[in-house]
Amino acid sequence: MVDEILALKRNKTYTLVKLPPRRTAIGCKWVDPKLISHYTVALNAKYALKDLGDLHFFLGIKVTSTSGGLHLSQAKCIRDLLHKAKMDEAKPSNTPMVSGLKLSAYGSSLVDNPHMYKSIVRVLQYLVITRLEISFSVNKVCQLMANPLQSHWHVVKRILRYLSGTIDYGIHLIKLDHLDLTAFCDADWATDLDDKCSNSGFTIFFGCNLIAWQCNKQHIVSRSSTEAEF
Repeated sequence: MVDEILALKRNKTYTLVKLPPRRTAIGCKWVDPKLISHYTVALNAKYALKDLGDLHFFLGIKVTSTSGGLHLSQAKCIRDLLHKAKMDEAKPSNTPMVSGLKLSAYGSSLVDNPHMYKSIVRVLQYLVITRLEISFSVNKVCQLMANPLQSHWHVVKRILRYLSGTIDYGIHLIKLDHLDLTAFCDADWATDLDDKCSNSGFTIFFGCNLIAWQCNKQHIVSRSSTEAEF
């Protein structure tokens, strides 16, 4: 154990400090890789185990190891979604939504297949796991799932056209050289045409890796842009 502690200090893996006054340590354990192998063999003797090796695919997310970290993408899910919407050969769009577009629950005819609309939008919600840039657009069309109109369907098709040209895009998680936690947030003001509610969003970075984000509609009407921000 002494050798391991010296290695931690030498490599500057952790900064060891004294326990603060009136504080109790919960516990600390050193896990030996040989011990993990021992328990794996023991469990395999009693139960049917299978070593799957390195992670490559999990819940529709493709994991690719790179020289600097891991790349996460949902290319297969996007291709299946485009095929479902019969947009395999759709002309790609440069952006997921027209800048400044405001949607309303009125002013257009109903979609021919509301079930198809809702089904596709639900998959788009899942794609936000690795595609942050469509979260705002997807949030907008999700707000209108109760009574989807043709104008809403055109917006969904624009998102699909954008995805068709960026199928292999995803999140690249890289090895960190610092452990800073940074957050950004923003909000518009009274952009909903029907109830004048605002939309807000945030992103959280661990080092330079994006680890959490969200975009949603506020529940109350803000009386100023300052109130919408806070």
